[in-house]
Amino acid sequence: MLGRVLRAIRVPLTLLILLGLLCYGAWWGWTRVVAPTPKAPVEPCIQQTVSKGQLKSSQVTVNVFNGGHKRGLAGDVAKDLNNAKFKIGKVGNTDRSVSGTVIVGAGAKNPEVLLVKGFLKGAKIRVDKRANHSVDVLVGNSYGGFNKKAKTSIAVKGKSVCLPAGPSSHPASK
Repeated sequence: MLGRVLRAIRVPLTLLILLGLLCYGAWWGWTRVVAPTPKAPVEPCIQQTVSKGQLKSSQVTVNVFNGGHKRGLAGDVAKDLNNAKFKIGKVGNTDRSVSGTVIVGAGAKNPEVLLVKGFLKGAKIRVDKRANHSVDVLVGNSYGGFNKKAKTSIAVKGKSVCLPAGPSSHPASK
């Protein structure tokens, strides 16, 4: 009698277990698909030597983002900065609305930030204490213009400065 009952419930019980495994697998897969992508680790800065106590524009990495409605503004500013020998990282748009020009960097008194500020008329500085010491430039509709006569080097204390190894992809534009 017991053997007959076990044979009768064996197939439905097996199907329920398989259905449970299928539902668990679907739930597990769905949670992995909708999970946010992990952020890339921030690369720290690297000590780079400066000659004659001067940080040159060719040692500074700048990302340029358009926060206004003027098409191609970030590209134009990036070209101007590239002509001044800065390393250009990312160029694109930002979802952050900006009216004038904002320079984002590790510190307001950092030489790389001050060097970039000399080229951008009316720019304001915002500090985010980033580890890699790259500089982001956010330009908006009231962009003040480019100072072509700015100096391409700035005096620094010591014989080295902490700067990124190459073009940066810091998420300050978000």
